Amino acid sequence: MPWNHSDPVTERLRFVAQAKECLFGMKELCERFGVSRQTGYDTLKRFNDKGVDGLKDGSHVPRSCPHRITQEMREILLAAKRAHPDWGPRKILDWLRRRQPELAVPAASTVGDLYSREKLVKTRTRTRSWRHPGRSPVRVGEPNDLWTMDFKGDFRMGDGQRCYPLTVADAHTRFLLVCHGLGSTAHVGALAAVERAFREYGLPRAIRTDNGVPFSTKAIAGLSRLNIWWTQLGIAHDRIAPGHPEQNGSHERVHLTLVRGSAFPPAAGMGAQQVRFDDFREEFDFERPHEALGGETPGSLYARSPRELPETLPEPVYAGQCEIRQVRANGILYFKNQQIFLSELLSGHHIALEEIADGIWSIYFYTLLLARLDVRTFTLSG
Repeated sequence: MPWNHSDPVTERLRFVAQAKECLFGMKELCERFGVSRQTGYDTLKRFNDKGVDGLKDGSHVPRSCPHRITQEMREILLAAKRAHPDWGPRKILDWLRRRQPELAVPAASTVGDLYSREKLVKTRTRTRSWRHPGRSPVRVGEPNDLWTMDFKGDFRMGDGQRCYPLTVADAHTRFLLVCHGLGSTAHVGALAAVERAFREYGLPRAIRTDNGVPFSTKAIAGLSRLNIWWTQLGIAHDRIAPGHPEQNGSHERVHLTLVRGSAFPPAAGMGAQQVRFDDFREEFDFERPHEALGGETPGSLYARSPRELPETLPEPVYAGQCEIRQVRANGILYFKNQQIFLSELLSGHHIALEEIADGIWSIYFYTLLLARLDVRTFTLSG
């Protein structure tokens, strides 16, 4: 309300005096003072209840504070944050609800304000996420539709040796299937770790990786011994575009949490470091709530794949119109009296050639399209 001509209390006294004299009706009187009729009636009521003191400006402090929390709740929230410094307010509240369902927890925004005041959070600059325009993501609708796999950047342990953590996660439930420290990114160690995962959790439909060793090489179609094995098992290999780690963003986020939770500072040696990885994985899968899962834990949603790892690799089944050839020990394929170099990685394997146009043949290894062959020039193209 304006009360424009002098200080508010004096104006309100003038308003009350003229109202008592009944010189004007309430509507006209309020118009003269530039206030609403509701304000006029409230002013009269305050004067009748408290006299002149009722015309003074009151405190603007809210009568109640919905964001206020008790000292006991404050201590519980601070203890939870110190125990899990990388967890945000929603994750901590989900965790507390499961452990202490009787607690009346405050809103996540209130908890966030508390942590900010106590300087327990780090501000992050938000970056825009980009999607590679030429890539169609694998359809993920249930557990084991897609596993994501990568090596976390290596680090030196207390004994001077380097540790290369290999991680495998289920894209649908974020369940961390493997977190294993290796001495290098060599094929042998990765194959053994992945084979253990296949035996324990079954086979996924597809696996997403980057283009580094041991997942991919400079051979035809990026073949490596690892993805040849996956192809034989009927597992599609989904590779992100070179230089675009954001296409495997959920897995990169796991690595950030992994470093904070188990590798900084590093342990004295590989054995102690693996104990940390195992503890981290147990917490990540079964204790740590995940926002993308509605506050549930990955372990509460993940289910083992029904596809078992076979004892012997299945032979390829090619269409009847295909011509079947075996790749020689030197990686050479003979077709129409010509030599075509494919890859030594395919030595001994049978591949199929299917004519798709006049003089153009598709070359398949199981269901994987390796290349197109132009028999007029005997050149290969991707």
